[in-house]
Amino acid sequence: MEEVIGSRLDSLAIGSGHKKATILIGVGLFFEMYELFLSGVLSSVLGEKFHISEGIMPLLLGSSFLGMFVGAIFLSRVADRYGRKKAFLFNFAIYSFFTLLIAFSPNVECIILFRFLAGLGLGAQPALCDTYLSEIIPTDKRGKYIAWAYTLSFLAVPIEGFIARALVPLSPLGFEGWRWVFLIGAVGAIVVFFQMKNLPESPRWLASVGRFKEAESILAKLDTSSQVSVALESSAKDFMKTVQVAKPYSYAVVFQRKFVKRTVMLYILQIFQTVGYFGFGTLAPLVLAAKGYTITHSLEFVALSFIGYPLGSLFSVPLIERIDRKWLVCLSAFCMGLFGILFGIGNSSTTIILYGFLYTLFSNVFSNSFHVLQAEIFPTDIRASATGIAYSLSRIMSGLMPFMLLPVLQQYGATTVFVIVATAMIIVILDIAILAPKTTGRSLETLQ
Repeated sequence: MEEVIGSRLDSLAIGSGHKKATILIGVGLFFEMYELFLSGVLSSVLGEKFHISEGIMPLLLGSSFLGMFVGAIFLSRVADRYGRKKAFLFNFAIYSFFTLLIAFSPNVECIILFRFLAGLGLGAQPALCDTYLSEIIPTDKRGKYIAWAYTLSFLAVPIEGFIARALVPLSPLGFEGWRWVFLIGAVGAIVVFFQMKNLPESPRWLASVGRFKEAESILAKLDTSSQVSVALESSAKDFMKTVQVAKPYSYAVVFQRKFVKRTVMLYILQIFQTVGYFGFGTLAPLVLAAKGYTITHSLEFVALSFIGYPLGSLFSVPLIERIDRKWLVCLSAFCMGLFGILFGIGNSSTTIILYGFLYTLFSNVFSNSFHVLQAEIFPTDIRASATGIAYSLSRIMSGLMPFMLLPVLQQYGATTVFVIVATAMIIVILDIAILAPKTTGRSLETLQ
């Protein structure tokens, strides 16, 4: 029965239901990206405000990521056990509440604690979004629509940069500018929380737990054809007696022989891509400060460089169905390593902005490609957990990265930092080229 529903979903034409779901997921991811890059954007500001020492700064930068690590491991199972929609709502409730508390924090200790707790709600979000869209979008448009969702989400990064640049020097209504930046993120997430209630559940997930009538109902709304109900009702009668509702499973299932190669590939990817992808976003303002630029100028340069994030995501849209995911990941990873080194050795405003822009441009071609790839390689009943647990490795690496790279930056300079970034991207290229399967244009059911 699961195969029947999957086949029907893949045969559908893109309709308003698919587009609305993509927009909702994109807006939800918008606030996830907003939070992810806040620590990097505001690190120099908060460091000056609270007189944060070099020993505490890595903890401030890494606290949210450490929370995401825990959330990705434990909350990703909510989506496989109780449904994609309930998981979205639960995650947003956690994130919005604790981000609101950050805006009113009296000291750096509270900021670190609340960023950790907000991170719990964000940890499983990207893998969950990838899972959800991969399950409802037809095969030939899957990569394209996931890329559109991320394009919408990555608008958060330059918007956040310009908001920080405008508000940080001010205190509107007597409320410090940096607090407004957090408040805007919290309020926006609360609005999205209520909009997420309109999101349909994944028919593939419903079928995987034996809820065929509900899957049929949602499919009927997504399909413009009147034949879907007849076909599914007939199939449901044939399969209903033999299909069991999914039971809880062990984490060890991803290391079964048929999955182990993909699992190892994904774990290596998530460990090393983080050094490149979040290394830039988290450390760029501190790299510029180390080069002697003021907080105001570094925020300007970062905001201009961050324009590359949504443009890179947009650039991936026409490429992601034409070039197989694995080779697009490899190509964009190479460009990230190259432009990262050039950014590190740049010594003028023009070269810093140019290479920062090109780095972020290709980093989001890279990001979109691997997000689509990771959601395609596991079966429905473990998809959210398998990708979420793998993604947790990127979160723990992001949390540990400031502890590893800040001392290198302080002792050896920006060029050495980005040589390390380039080395990490070479490992990613080899990992994907050797171990990753080709997924472009293939149904999820045929990839299992």
